[in-house]
Amino acid sequence: MNDLWIEKYRPRTLDEYVFQDQQQQEQIREWIQKGTIPHLLLSGSPGTGKTTLAKVLINELGIESVDVLEINASKERGIDTVRDRIVNFSSTMPFGLFKIILLDEADHLTPDAQASMRGVMEANAATARFILTCNYPHKIIPAIRESRCQPMTIVAPDQTEFTARAARVLLAENIDFDLDVLDNYVKASYPDLRRCLNLLQMNSISGRLVSGNSAATGNGDYLLKVVELYKAGRIRDARQELCNNARPDNMEEIFRWMYDNLNLWSDSDAGQDRAIVVIRKGLVNNVSVADVEINLAATFVELCDIQHSQ
Repeated sequence: MNDLWIEKYRPRTLDEYVFQDQQQQEQIREWIQKGTIPHLLLSGSPGTGKTTLAKVLINELGIESVDVLEINASKERGIDTVRDRIVNFSSTMPFGLFKIILLDEADHLTPDAQASMRGVMEANAATARFILTCNYPHKIIPAIRESRCQPMTIVAPDQTEFTARAARVLLAENIDFDLDVLDNYVKASYPDLRRCLNLLQMNSISGRLVSGNSAATGNGDYLLKVVELYKAGRIRDARQELCNNARPDNMEEIFRWMYDNLNLWSDSDAGQDRAIVVIRKGLVNNVSVADVEINLAATFVELCDIQHSQ
């Protein structure tokens, strides 16, 4: 437990990074060969490798740490961050070819902060490059998203590749595991590999991966428990676990999790198509119903009915 698996197995070179898009890989190789990059906007679901790719680029370009400013925009999201930190950093001469400002979760920046940053990106383009990562690119103002950055969507691997990556880490750590137990972890965390590896590490006890509902550990995750209860046929318990733990402010993430795991609700194409319609209806209703928990429970019931009607 001395090393976090997510850091221990984080790719650090371009050859270690697994691309889902061959064109993206060729584009990035060309940038590295030329020794420069444009302003970038890396978007995609949490845990799909946006920040990892940004750090791989910084490493491959040979940018020294003194020329890199990393900011978590979910914590430093106001216009003061732009004025006090970004402007001061980007306006001074770099030690190398150029500086890099890495803005993680840039979709949390306030509109005023984003508006202020437009001029900074233009004024210092000769000596600084911006790499923005975000989950929701539509929250980035068009003046940055469309005019000043080259957008790049980081696509999650399919569940087969996702499972294989998780399994390789377990094998490298000499952890015994049952494939069905690992599948529960995958379905609870997909497509967020970071979250999956953290859960696997927390629940690898005495050289073996244990069930999230094991009495031997309190390192469970409520979605993991939902999956385990659902697969065990304990539908009402699974629904109760979901509704008891889901917060009103993360309902969108819950519906997205339902969508990312269509094979949990049905193995057939027709059944998964029905599940999409049910999830869409639940998501639309979520913004207008008086009680979001009831809406979530009803959506879960309808999804379960798809599986059991086949």
